[in-house]
Formats: sequence, C-alpha cells, structure tokens
Amino acid sequence: MSRWLESDLFAPSAGAGREAYAIALPPPNVTGSLHMGHALNSSIQDLLIRRARMQGKNALWICGTDHAGIATQNQVEKQLAAEGLTRQQIGRKEFEKRAWKWRDQYGSTIINQLKRLGCSLDYRSERFTLDESYVRAVYRVFTALYEKGFIYRDEYMVNWCTRCHTALSDLEVEHQECEDKLYYIRYPLKDEDGYLVIATARPETMLGDTAVAVNPGDERYRAFVGKQVVLPLVGREIPVIADGYVDAGFGTGALKITPAHDPNDFEIGKKHDLEEINVFTSDGRINKQGAEFAGLKLEDAREQISGRLEQEGLVEKVEPYSHSVGACYRCGTAIEPYISLQWFMRMDELAAPAIRAVENGEVSFVPKRWTGVYLEWMRSLRPWCVSRQLWWGHRLPVWYCDECGQVIVRETAPSTCKCGSSELHQEEDVLDTWFSSALWPFATLGWPDASERLEEFYPTNVLVTARDIIFLWVARMIMMGIEFEGEVPFRDVIINPTIMARDGRRMSKSLGTGVDPLQLIDSFGADPTRFGLLNMASAQDVRFSDERIEMSRNFCNKIFNAARFVLLGVADVKPKRASSCLADRWIDSRLTAAAAELNVLLDRYEFSEATRLLYRFVWNEFCDWYVEAVKPRLYGADEPAREEVSGHLLYLLDNVLRMLHPFMPFLTEELAAMLPKERGCLIDEAFPPGDGERDPKAEADMELLMAVVVSLRTLRGELRVPPSRQAAAVLVMEDQAARQVVQDYADLIESLANTRLAGAFGSEADAGTIGRPAVALVPGGKLLLPLEELIDIEAEKTRLVSAISKIKQELSRSAAKLENDRFVSMAPAHVVEQERIKLNQHQQELAELEQQFERYFGAAG
Repeated sequence: MSRWLESDLFAPSAGAGREAYAIALPPPNVTGSLHMGHALNSSIQDLLIRRARMQGKNALWICGTDHAGIATQNQVEKQLAAEGLTRQQIGRKEFEKRAWKWRDQYGSTIINQLKRLGCSLDYRSERFTLDESYVRAVYRVFTALYEKGFIYRDEYMVNWCTRCHTALSDLEVEHQECEDKLYYIRYPLKDEDGYLVIATARPETMLGDTAVAVNPGDERYRAFVGKQVVLPLVGREIPVIADGYVDAGFGTGALKITPAHDPNDFEIGKKHDLEEINVFTSDGRINKQGAEFAGLKLEDAREQISGRLEQEGLVEKVEPYSHSVGACYRCGTAIEPYISLQWFMRMDELAAPAIRAVENGEVSFVPKRWTGVYLEWMRSLRPWCVSRQLWWGHRLPVWYCDECGQVIVRETAPSTCKCGSSELHQEEDVLDTWFSSALWPFATLGWPDASERLEEFYPTNVLVTARDIIFLWVARMIMMGIEFEGEVPFRDVIINPTIMARDGRRMSKSLGTGVDPLQLIDSFGADPTRFGLLNMASAQDVRFSDERIEMSRNFCNKIFNAARFVLLGVADVKPKRASSCLADRWIDSRLTAAAAELNVLLDRYEFSEATRLLYRFVWNEFCDWYVEAVKPRLYGADEPAREEVSGHLLYLLDNVLRMLHPFMPFLTEELAAMLPKERGCLIDEAFPPGDGERDPKAEADMELLMAVVVSLRTLRGELRVPPSRQAAAVLVMEDQAARQVVQDYADLIESLANTRLAGAFGSEADAGTIGRPAVALVPGGKLLLPLEELIDIEAEKTRLVSAISKIKQELSRSAAKLENDRFVSMAPAHVVEQERIKLNQHQQELAELEQQFERYFGAAG
C-alpha cells in the first residue's frame, strides 16, 4: 500500500482528457470500525475502480467520512460520564471542542482499516461532512429549499428518543416484536350507569386521552356516539366520537384517543378538533399534567396506573399481547410519539423527478427487484423531519430576532434583523445526518463552487450500497442531485447482498454471530479475504463461509507457486507470445475467452461468477494443464524451444496477474514486480480486454487430448497403477480426423498420463487381439490397455473380492440397525440420520466395486 500511496496512484489526473469514471464511497461513520458489510461493499468498489484505471479511464474513488451526529455525540457523552460530567454542565462550545478532539483521535480508524483491505481511495482528498466547504454546501441547500417553501417549521408528531433527546425520522426507527399486556379498562359513562371498555397496551398514555372513538358502522356503539365518558383517575369528561379508522375487530372495538402520544390518534384528533394534551417530558417521565403520577418514569407510571385502576375495579381483564415496538436505531430506547416544534421538508416536488429518473432508466438498480421497492416507497413519501436536538452536527442556518420574533434563514450569520435589532440568536437544533449525506456525490467534488472535479466526475458512475439505506440515503441523493445539479448523481446502484452468520442469522456482536473482517485479514491476508467475500457476492443473501475464505487462500498460494515456478524456471527472455505448439495456441485462445467473459461479467456486476471464472481459468487451465503440458519443452535440451515457451509463460503470467489485480491487488502487484520487463506498478497496466482472435480448432483438439488424459489418469488411479509405471494403450476411434489428433500429440499424452500410444485404429477388429484389456472411454472411442502390463491380475482380483466382502458386511450391519424399530425410535435423530447416510455410502461403494470387478474379471460371484 505504501508504494501506491507514495506514488500517488489513487488520485485522478488533472486535465487527463480521458473518459472519467467515479465512485463515491458511502461515507462510514467516524465512530465506525470495519465490519463485514464494509468489507464486502468496499471490495466491490475497489474491484470496479481498479479495473476502470486499468482500462485507461481517469478514475476517482471519492474518500471521506460522515460526522454521524447521534453516534458521535453518544461516544463523547460516554467520555463525559466517565468524568462525572454531562454535556449540559460543560456547555455547547466546550462539548463541540470535545467532539472535534474525539474525531481527530478516532475518526481515521476506519480509513486506516480500508487501507489494510487494499482500497485504492483518493486519500489525499479525503472529505468530512463537517469540513468547512461541506458545511457551506449544506447551508446553501437548506437556504435554497427554505426559499422555495420546501422547508418549514411546524409543531407535529415526531418519533422521539428519550435517551438521545432528539427527534428521529421514520427510517431511523427499528421495529421489533415485543411481548406485552393488553389492559381492558372501563371508562364510566357520564350521568348514567354503565361504561365503555377500551383495550390498550399503554395505560400510562390515558392521562392524555381526549376522546373515545368507535367505528360508525359498529352497531354495538351507535347509541353512545355523542355521549361523554369520564376518564378514569383524571375525572376529565371526554366525548365518544365515530371515525372510520377504528378497527371494530380489535379489542372491544372502542379506542381511546390520545392525540399527543400516538400518530394515528394525532390524525384523528386533527380531524375532530380534539385537544392535544402532552403528559410526557422529553426525558421519558410523566409531566405535571399527570398530577399524582408526575415525575414517574413511563415504565413505573404504567405499573402504578394499572395498579390504581385495579384497586378501583376499572380493569375488566388483562391479556398477553404481542406487538411491534419502535426503538432508536442508535441506542435501542423505545421511541415515543411526541408532539414537538421541528423543522420539516416537504418531499412531493423533489420526489417526482426522482421517480421519473428510475422509471425511465436514468438510474438502474442491480438486482432489478430493488427498483420496485424504491418506487413504492417514493410514491408514499411523508414530510421529512430534518431537525435533531443534538449539539454535534450542522447547526441549522436559522436565526431568531429577540426583538420582533422574525425568522431569518441565510447561509451566513446575519448581524441585524430587518427591524434594526442586533439581538439575534441561532437555532439550537442540528440537521439530520442524512440531510448532509444526501449531498455527498456533488458536495465532495467542490459544489457549490464550479470546479474541474465537479465538471469531470459528476455524475458518478456507480453507487455500491446496502439495501437498508435505499430510502435513508440513495433516494435522497437522487432527489438532491437532480434538484441542485440538474442530473442524477449516479447511473447504477448496486445493492450488495447481506452476508449472514454461519447459521443463517444476522451478524451481530450481541448475538455472538459476528465475523470480524480484520481478524480474517490477520489470519488469511487481505487478498484471500477480498476474493472470498467477492465469491460470496451473488444476487442473494448468503451465509458466511469459512471454506470460501480458505479456498481463496489456497488459490492465492496456487498463484504464488505457479508464478514462482515460471519465474525460477524460464530462460532469460522477455514476455512474448508463441504459437508453434498446440498447447500455446489453446491457452492463448482460452486466455482471450476468459478475459472477454470476465469483462462481460464485470460489466453486469456479476462478481461471484467472475471469481469462479478466474478460479477455473487460472487454477485448471493455466496451472494444471498448460504449465504441466510445457514442462518437457521448458526442461528439454532444445534451447530455442525452451526460450520460446519461457517467453510465452511470462506473457501468460503477466496477463493472468493483470486479470487478477482488481480482485487481489497485493499479491499480484508483488509478483508483477518480479517479471522481466520495464514497468511501474501493475495498477497502471492495461486490463486484458479479451478482444483477440480465438482458435476454435486448437480449443477442440486440446479438449479431446485433455479428455484422453483424464480418462487414462482415472483408469490408472482406479487400478492403483504406480505413477512411475509406464503403460501402453491402443486407441480405437472411428473418426479419422480425431484419431489423427490423438496420434499427432501422442507425446503430450505420454508426458501428462505416462501412457504410450501403441497404435490407433478405426475399430476393435482392426486393433486385433490385446488379451484382457482395461478400457478407458474417450469422446468418440476408447483406449485399450493390456491389464497384465499394468497390475498383478490375481492380486487385484483378490483385493477386489476382499473389498466387496468387507463392504457387504458393513452394509448388512447398517441395514440391520435401520430395520430395528427400537433403534430407529429410541436413538437420537442425528444418529439415525448418520446411519442412513452410512448405508447410502456403502451401497454406492459396493456398486462401484462390483462394476470394477465385472469390467476386468466378469460378474462377481
């Protein structure tokens, strides 16, 4: 990494005149540490950006971090708590100083971890969402939207975190199923006997009830509409109203209405002009409206209120109740619906062009199924609460005149009000972190100033992100990009899969199911970690697989060993193509095919398939076949032939390393530096385009020879013929052209299978008597090998008879166990299943042994 950084290879060239290619890194929180999502997401982005550079594009991977309002504030407050302090005690200015100090100390952690992974970000131009020029961009956007009437201040119901003391958007609330109690409470009728029974899971909110609602079509309650009931414990008289929202099938069909503490009740209250009585404090306690319960925490108030109701005989029954409860996405505290004076942004006008952009294909989602998810959400947008009651973040560019109450919104602080007063104070709230993040693709490029970077790299090419922030971030970037740059911020949105824990659950530290990518890097290396994760990156969520990381490490070792073999074994020549031998022509054609297919797969963002293609080509075709095929020429006495194959091996290795580089940059850069050619860094080399001519005949001929070799190796292995013992084979093949190919390259077959071709015939009749032959089937024919030249026939017959007898005994033993009802019913299920698997394996082994015996000695007795 240091060599790349010192050479400034990750930065784009100014005025390069080349096609631009840009990706904006989803800015990780300054509080963050590299997790599995980051590792996969960043590996995909680095693959794309490295390939783009190697394709000759002027590539920029925008680097930076997000200030993470709530998360960072929580971290600093934890530090203060350890000192016995609160933020209120030290004041806002001192708190902000502490937050900046924390950021300076810990904010670079994840950036350094991305370097360990090999990410080729433009680190020299790292951005931060609270740096001076970024703040200017945020204020410009806020002011412009306010002037258009999109941003406004209103008292409205919000999601309130009593721990973080701030409002949250709907998307920042995480819902989880909770087991609770459903209380059936009697509300006495005014001036008459009887009562209405309502069902609620939150008796503490009844202190703020202002009505009881029933469905207008519910015959049970028609006579009560317009009457009054007396609110228990409080004594307030409240009306019975009819509203179509009420579900007659839930509880008793009568619903308590608390406009200040339930979003649905809030809407019903607006419709019926009901009073909004707030009975909670911002820190989650009952306020003075709660009379005798004032000061109690909400959970304590629930117990005391339900207890009092029980004492007064007003609880008809209590039932278990399972329901969804919202929690703060940062601290996990239960969210309270809370009426608060906040700043909102109207979304309708911004959403319409963002919807059209996806509908007409300006922005494409990969996989496509996320298109529908995006559009469905965009068509049902509600106003966005953009203010947060925090101290860390972009303080709203809003000032209030203490003299006349005038609201002033502008990019820079005003000195006076229109009324002439200089007594002004700034809004205390900060903006939702996602507001500033929505500007990321253009604010990081210098906007609102005109800049060469902005002109060249906006819009970016692709965004790689997770599905859980499609609405929080992706949609908002599209809206802001169109509004302020007149163009979508990116063309393709890749929604990377979620890597689940080994057992299929979500990865979680608290559940003990997490896998730390930094530990993977320590244990296996960055390249195997990257390649293994990319191998898992299909269109579907996937369970984490240790085997795939180990496979990737083995693959890296295979590449290293193959490269060492080439570099140590070749003659002193430069990389150069050769075509005098079939194997050379075949591997050249396969290299062209592999490079072409690799480019197609990467253009389609099929990363998992791309890793499989590379594995097959490099391990199987290059290492296992070509390298083995050319060893006789490489180590032979013919010096011109040795030089020719040496040059070709170097040429192939060079191309293989360039194909692999975006996937495993560290290993390939190290090996490329050893090649005998003048070069800088592999990162600057051309990515193989796969646009050369293929040689179909060479591929077909080599495939036939490979099939012959595989068949011979299989037969020799089956018969346990020692590798050093040479055999002779007679080819029987009707197709004369194919037969000629085998004859022409008999020396290649001999070197790879240690089997000499003793003759080639069009039929067995022509081949004559060969004695008792072993048969190796090949495409369009077969190879006959005299059995007595390969093995001790009687010893092999004895071995097979003994093996068949032994496996029959094992088979009988397993079958007897499974026929025993006592064993099947009483043994643990996994033990019975293992026995069934064992029985199936024994049956397969017996069939194979009997077939082998029959091939060589006739039917087994």
